[in-house]
Amino acid sequence: MPSSENLSELLDPTGTVLLTVECQQGVVGPDSALPELAQEARSSGALARIARLVAAAHESGVQVIHAVAERRPDGRGANHNARLFRAAERLPVRQLTGTTAVRIAPPVEVAEEDFVVRRLHGLSPISGTDVDPLLRNLGCRTLVVTGVSANIAVPNAVFDAVNRGYTVVVPADAIAGVPSEYTPAMVRNTLALVATITTTDDVVACFERRRR
Repeated sequence: MPSSENLSELLDPTGTVLLTVECQQGVVGPDSALPELAQEARSSGALARIARLVAAAHESGVQVIHAVAERRPDGRGANHNARLFRAAERLPVRQLTGTTAVRIAPPVEVAEEDFVVRRLHGLSPISGTDVDPLLRNLGCRTLVVTGVSANIAVPNAVFDAVNRGYTVVVPADAIAGVPSEYTPAMVRNTLALVATITTTDDVVACFERRRR
């Protein structure tokens, strides 16, 4: 874990953005298309910690971006080149544009100043979306990545951010994947090699110190 001084330097609000990944009702809500993942996000406390991070960011003037995965009802533009995409087409809950499934799930709150970036294709919240141009226009240097899943979308976000020159901070207790033991293994063996690993408490403490 980084020292509080080093982390506080990384998390200067003027150059920090908090990204939530697929924290939408159709993924982590009670009527999720992926009930095992939704259960893990909630029972582990990850979703509650994400909500706490978002609230702290709002209070501290840190920009928040919510990355949402969705698809058109006719499926146009969506990927079909992997088993995951084909399985998603058969799920009883689909992440259709304009439906409840693609709204940000409570207890995470969306403020007026937040950005909600929606993608119709691929696995990454960053590649091929508006997230990177927004980060550059916002003067982002450090991206805090939270959300689901530790299996696919979160590591995609981390790798894409690092490849684009951002410093990435991952509060390891504010991401979730399945099975539950996979997340710490992913953090320890992969994400820790390219990102600064920390906790929700430490990130919130940095935001609060900056606010004071």
